[in-house]
Amino acid sequence: MQLLLLGVSHRTAPVELRERLDFSSRDLGAAVEAVGTRPSAAETVVLSTCNRSEIYVASHDPPAAREELLSFLSEYHQLPREAFQPHVFTYDGTEAAAHLFRVAAGLDSLVVGEPQILGQVKEAFQAAAGRHCTGPLLTKAFHWAFGVGKRVRSETALGEGAVSVSFAAVALARKIFGRLNGRRVLVVGAGEISALTAQHLRNHGVAEIVITSRTMAHAEALAMQVAGHAVSWPGLMPELSRADIVITATGSQRPIITRADVESATARRRTDPLFIIDIAVPRDVDASVGDIEQVFLYNVDDLQTIVQENLSRRGAEIERAEAIVTEEVARFLAWQRSRGAIPTVVALRQRFEAIRRAELQRLDSKLGGLPPDARARVDEVTRLIVEKLLLEPTEQLKALPDEETQAAYTEAINRLFRLGTESPDDAETIRPDRRRE
Repeated sequence: MQLLLLGVSHRTAPVELRERLDFSSRDLGAAVEAVGTRPSAAETVVLSTCNRSEIYVASHDPPAAREELLSFLSEYHQLPREAFQPHVFTYDGTEAAAHLFRVAAGLDSLVVGEPQILGQVKEAFQAAAGRHCTGPLLTKAFHWAFGVGKRVRSETALGEGAVSVSFAAVALARKIFGRLNGRRVLVVGAGEISALTAQHLRNHGVAEIVITSRTMAHAEALAMQVAGHAVSWPGLMPELSRADIVITATGSQRPIITRADVESATARRRTDPLFIIDIAVPRDVDASVGDIEQVFLYNVDDLQTIVQENLSRRGAEIERAEAIVTEEVARFLAWQRSRGAIPTVVALRQRFEAIRRAELQRLDSKLGGLPPDARARVDEVTRLIVEKLLLEPTEQLKALPDEETQAAYTEAINRLFRLGTESPDDAETIRPDRRRE
């Protein structure tokens, strides 16, 4: 059984295509079950976020599984293969495991180190496990990935500090308010940076996101994307008085929010602070707004300074995180190789146990005079001898450095001990007294 991954992400596909291949807006469990009906997919997990759609399978025939997954994507999303296949990446074996571990660690995210992805990986696995679509290989791989993500977060500072303007804005909001649960957000403008900032705020649990734009259709599209609602441009000022956090990123050539606007809005507010993030160039908010008490105003230069400081610190952390992933991939592959030896190990133990029992049965007449506790002790001692004899060969076989060497050793063991060719009763044929004859 081999691990296979097929998907698209922000690294390979534009947002328009990722939207069309998205699973998260539909029943993810149903999608996992649908993949699982493909003959070559013995185990399945589907991971779908705003930046990636990935299908992980365990398969005895990865090339066939790849073709089946491409057909599945086409049929499930009603999209011709030629529309998305050039953007699809495929990994198997070591590369698939390494990719999964990097994703869980936040190393493959649009914002490197962002913390939400580990939870999304866990949710994807739970959705598949809940539908009985996982098995030994994917269960081990994903639980190993959870451990990698936790280790990277505990042993590095990869997730500390914002490395994008939008994420820096959210980090500042959290410094001012603490938890963002229950906070109301007003987004002025519906461009890409507004969308990213709004999505980060949604991921941090804000209660409501209101979008306004001079083009109502753009506001409605973004509102749908971030589970918010749109208001018309004339609704800007009424919403300003209700907001806790304001994001502005329009293309206006002059400020659209003046000091008088904010003073009027805050006069109708409770004593809570108002946090305004002006990401527009030229600026959307009059600079003097920052002088108003309980109003915190930051512009794009403030955020860029924070981003640059964090990027310089994060470079070394990325190297440390990548080293952890490399180490864990090696450990995971060693576990996979050990699985290849399991049938031989089981058969070898069964053969030795058969010999042990056959010898005890042959000596039954001589042991008949022993009391029950003594006979039990003989049985225990002989069983422990077998265990000790097999312990070192078993560990060495599992630890062989590559599959080719392991296959050669297992074949030799199978031939030497004639594993799988005799019944337990045939164990009697190799008694020491017979060899002397």
